[in-house]
Amino acid sequence: MAVSVPPANANLWNEVMEMTKSAQIKNSDPLMWAVELSTTLLSSGVSVPSTKLAELLVSHICWSNNVPIVWKFLEKALTIRIVPPMLVLALLSNRVILSRRTQPAAYRLYLELLKRHISPLVSEIHGPNYPTIMKSIDDVLHLNQIFGLQSSEPGLVLVEFLFSVVWELVDASLDDENLLELVPEKKSKWPIKSMEMDIDDHNNFGEQKIDFRQGLNKMNSTMAIEIVGEIFRNKVTSKILQLASRNMPAHWRSFMQHLRLLVGNSTALRNSKDITPEALLHLTSDNRVLLSKECKTVCLQHFHAGQSYGASRLANWLPIDLFLEDTMDRYVVATTSAAETLTDLLKAHQAITQASWQDTFLGLWLAALRLVQREGDSSEGPVPRIDTCLCLLLCTTTLAVVNIIDEEESALLDEDDIKIMHQGSEKETLGNCRKSLISSLQQLGDYEGLLIPPPSVTSIANQAAAKAIMFFSGISVGSGYLDGVNFNDMPATCAGNMRHLIVEACIARNLLDTSAYLWPGYVKGHNNQIPRTISGQIPGWSSLRKGSPLTAQLMHTLVSTPALSLAEIEKIYGIAVSGSEEEKIAAATVLCGASLTRGWNVQEHTGFFIIKLLSPPIPVNYSGSESHLLVHAPLLNVLLVGISSTDCVHIFSLHGLAPHLAGVLMPICEVFGSCSPTVSWTLPTGERLCPLSVFSNAFTLLLKLWRFNQPPLEHVMGDVTPVGSQLNPEFLLMARNIQLASYGNSLDNPKKRRGIFSNLSSSEPVFLDSFPKLTHWYRQNQACIASTLSDLKPGTSVYQIFEALLNMMFRKMNRGGSHSASGSSSSSGSIPEDCTVSLKLPSWEILEAVPFVLDAALTACAHGRLSPRELTTGLKDLADFLPASMATIVSYLSAETTRGLWKHASMNGTDWPSPAASLAMVENNINNILAATGVDVPSLSAGGTNPTLPLPVAALVSLTITYKVDQVSQSVLNLAAPALETLGAGCPWPCMAIISALWVQKAKRWTNYLSFSASRTVFHHNSDVVVQLLKVCFATAIGQPFSFSGGGIGGLLGHGFGSHFSGGLSPVAPGILYLRVHRSVRDIMFMTEEIVSLLMHTVKDIVSANEKQKKPKNGIVMRYGEVSLSTAMARIKVAASLGASLVWITGRLNLVQSLIKETLPSWFISGNKSELNKGDSGGMIGMLMGYALAYFAVLCGAFAWGVDSVDSVSCGSSKRAKILGGHLEFMASALDGKISLGCNKATWRAYVSGFVSLMVTCAPKWAGEVDVAVLKSLSKGLRKWDEEELALTLLGISGVNAMGAAAEMIIESSV
Repeated sequence: MAVSVPPANANLWNEVMEMTKSAQIKNSDPLMWAVELSTTLLSSGVSVPSTKLAELLVSHICWSNNVPIVWKFLEKALTIRIVPPMLVLALLSNRVILSRRTQPAAYRLYLELLKRHISPLVSEIHGPNYPTIMKSIDDVLHLNQIFGLQSSEPGLVLVEFLFSVVWELVDASLDDENLLELVPEKKSKWPIKSMEMDIDDHNNFGEQKIDFRQGLNKMNSTMAIEIVGEIFRNKVTSKILQLASRNMPAHWRSFMQHLRLLVGNSTALRNSKDITPEALLHLTSDNRVLLSKECKTVCLQHFHAGQSYGASRLANWLPIDLFLEDTMDRYVVATTSAAETLTDLLKAHQAITQASWQDTFLGLWLAALRLVQREGDSSEGPVPRIDTCLCLLLCTTTLAVVNIIDEEESALLDEDDIKIMHQGSEKETLGNCRKSLISSLQQLGDYEGLLIPPPSVTSIANQAAAKAIMFFSGISVGSGYLDGVNFNDMPATCAGNMRHLIVEACIARNLLDTSAYLWPGYVKGHNNQIPRTISGQIPGWSSLRKGSPLTAQLMHTLVSTPALSLAEIEKIYGIAVSGSEEEKIAAATVLCGASLTRGWNVQEHTGFFIIKLLSPPIPVNYSGSESHLLVHAPLLNVLLVGISSTDCVHIFSLHGLAPHLAGVLMPICEVFGSCSPTVSWTLPTGERLCPLSVFSNAFTLLLKLWRFNQPPLEHVMGDVTPVGSQLNPEFLLMARNIQLASYGNSLDNPKKRRGIFSNLSSSEPVFLDSFPKLTHWYRQNQACIASTLSDLKPGTSVYQIFEALLNMMFRKMNRGGSHSASGSSSSSGSIPEDCTVSLKLPSWEILEAVPFVLDAALTACAHGRLSPRELTTGLKDLADFLPASMATIVSYLSAETTRGLWKHASMNGTDWPSPAASLAMVENNINNILAATGVDVPSLSAGGTNPTLPLPVAALVSLTITYKVDQVSQSVLNLAAPALETLGAGCPWPCMAIISALWVQKAKRWTNYLSFSASRTVFHHNSDVVVQLLKVCFATAIGQPFSFSGGGIGGLLGHGFGSHFSGGLSPVAPGILYLRVHRSVRDIMFMTEEIVSLLMHTVKDIVSANEKQKKPKNGIVMRYGEVSLSTAMARIKVAASLGASLVWITGRLNLVQSLIKETLPSWFISGNKSELNKGDSGGMIGMLMGYALAYFAVLCGAFAWGVDSVDSVSCGSSKRAKILGGHLEFMASALDGKISLGCNKATWRAYVSGFVSLMVTCAPKWAGEVDVAVLKSLSKGLRKWDEEELALTLLGISGVNAMGAAAEMIIESSV
């Protein structure tokens, strides 16, 4: 390597070389030479070790002075550290290894020096020339270029250098035995082959010398391999190489291929007396495990203690139960697929709990089965939820399992050498998760109590069992063989259960094959017990596959029978696209039937096909001035009506399709809302379809996708918003655009089902401004909610419509008569034609005038110019004329209620309907429902006065009870019901109870459901009762003596809210109550603080109870033993898991980030927690509090951020580095004394060590995103606590950027 020398130093280095040559000639003592040379350098101001001296000495040796005395000089210079050892070794490797065959003695001397000086010393990394030395090594060996790293940070070069040494020795040994040609690259990346011709000069070398050189070459090859083994044996160098194995995986895999080839084929290795092939392979295997046994501190042992202790086994999966139950809230529309969220939740929870995948999958199935069991016992409500439960069990959970298994197997298949690497090892093999799934499903058969199918799916479960029985008996079930068979009355030995349905769902998703039918105990009956096909086989999906036309009879069968395969759905979709008009409508009807609600194998595909049909492409040669959508009006209307139910909307939401549904509904609303009412279409039935109907159906469906009657941040205090409050049309479109962009950027994503995004008619971004009419209505609606209406100017077009609507609504108003307001009023029948002539206008124009009409009507009623009955009848006529106007009615009345400007209406049965007949029953039910919470329910009849409601609320509830509870009114009622419930809950107590009592008189079969809805509002107005509810939740989860129903998951979530006992409703489980009220809590930051506080008090209660239990009768107090500590920690983990789940469910990402950024640091800094540690003389309570907080915080982070690498599209993951980095910086600053803490020292130490231990063990990818300076500072603080291994592991797992700091810490720790 040519190095320029400043002229001022040229004379010095000439003098140095003259001294060396003179000493060489005189054969001087190497030590005397080295001391004299060192004195000369120091007197000349040259710092040692000197990089220049190293270069000069190596150049002097190679090759003109390759004599023993000069090698002794070099060795002595290394010993007294006047030259840097690593640089000398780097310089020699560049020269000697190339010439090892022609210069075997030099190679032998190089190996001896390598053996003595390869392990770096602390003095080297702390020396003043350390950065310069490492830069010189990189310049000599071009390490950053070879390894593809950008940084030249000294510690990083140190790791690269050590890695290069062992790799170069391995490749040189391979080359010596002609094995290098067998590696995949056919060559080495290191310069090990000399370009000089190896020609023996027989005039200079005799046969004996040639034999000696060949023998020396063989010994050198053996010695090189032995040195590789020594490097891996050495504690310091082996740990540094572990850094390379973790942070440079591609290079490490290549190195391991070469090493395995050497182990399997090297004669030199087999001839070694120092190391065997097996020993070398063992030394280099499993180097990714940086966390040594010493580092698995007591905190980690505590975290994973008690896995098999009673209370915790099923409670370990509490977050899954809570997530699934929370997902059942049908009024909350999600923009992300529940399967995707569940996938991330499962991976995060499995990683943090360190559970096996078999236990994880078993916990998933049990949680979903418990959900179905709870719903099977719940009371009837306006919207049956059993289909949604089954969707979560048989579709969502199955898709989550698909995602996990596909991800694992895709990652393994992407590693081309994975099979080679794993041969002979004990690592997990391909498809471990799939095997775990099979084991979990086999184990699931032991839980017979949870496998009883709900009555609605008994026949389907029996059919699944029949398939297995026939397969077991060797009978092939041909296509359509089971069509028309009655499975309702199967013999008990042949009856199917929920496990049969789960297995069928897994087979349909290619997670299992039919060998599952042969599992022990899966089949119990015989094929001769199965009912035979009835005569006159009923046509089914098999008939359609065979090409049968879609007749009316076949359509009715397919509507009620879900498709079992994607091919069947694609077949019906093809008919909807290219069939006759009658066939298109029939096919659309089929798609919206059982295949959407119960087609668990194809449900998400069915939803996508419906969305595609709602957005037909523009024909290639279309030249009309009107929208092409008008031609498809009959088909669109069938689809809109077919998916209008709340249950269907919920299914679209569960699959993350709500944004896409919104994206196709908006153009339909825009077009048909602007269309003249003179246009119409003739349906196959002979009926006429008008644009108003299509618009109303599309518009009301669109409005179910967000809380249209509330401003986006109405119920918010602070910076964190409740889940779902941010939904609005702009947000939905943004979510749609992001999902499509995400798909476009991840075409190779292993989650293959995302590929259906590519089938949408339009993948271009869509923005609200593209729909001016809809945008105008949306802005007007928001303005109406935000402030009172401005005056309407006479003479304008809006004023004319306003007058026409008033005339239509109150055409029979009789000011002199009196009217009953019993709640049974209905519309006066069809509206006369003369009343609507002036309203033959596009729907958007009519909607613009509706707020003014409502304001005028409500004002007239308030001033006595309009009776309550006339108001209600007029509103009903308006909604009948234009169903879409119900949205504006709801928005206006909601807004006016919140303004509080209207007088209260007396619900006395004369002016307004009276709830008196059922109010006492509702009150009794509410008391029963809340009995287990300890909450005092205010009396509904205090004072003996007539109940009252704000006038707008009275108007809205009176309007809703005029509708019949039937299929026809379902769409309108489903639009108004959530708003009415929210409105009643937001009003002072007992408004919601009064509303429920009125509706109980209308629909007695919904009494339990309505009573439950009213009971939730008790928590909306008083934060203290919410805290009381949380206390009961924690007490129940850990199974305290006063907990609900014995504690655990069964106590926390119970059996829904409909189980009866004599005298009324039974108490509702506290977890169910919380999940149904948390979205209405205004200040959710307050909730987080309370959850942290309750967690700490729960820990203290657990430890106190544990102390009492471990005192034997003889009065001798045991020290904390393994069992007692494990039992306590198991319960503490349950409490922390509950707390983390509640925080995540309550506020998702934003609340979790607020917790870690603000709440926890404030808790540690504040000094008002002393009462928690009273009586904690040994610090045990404080320590366990710290562990509980650590487990709680890491779980929260894992739920919100996941544990995988950052997804550039994921908002949560993208914020992870910033929030986590800030929290670790807080820890580092506190450890450094820059922040004063007020908490217990034992709590703080346990929290920091616990948090970092969990992070490096369970979520190592987090650390790689944090700034290296923060990690160094935190590691420094951990070392002050003697947590050397933990500090090292933190740096070691943090990626390439922290690898150098980790290597330097390894060296420092070796002293």
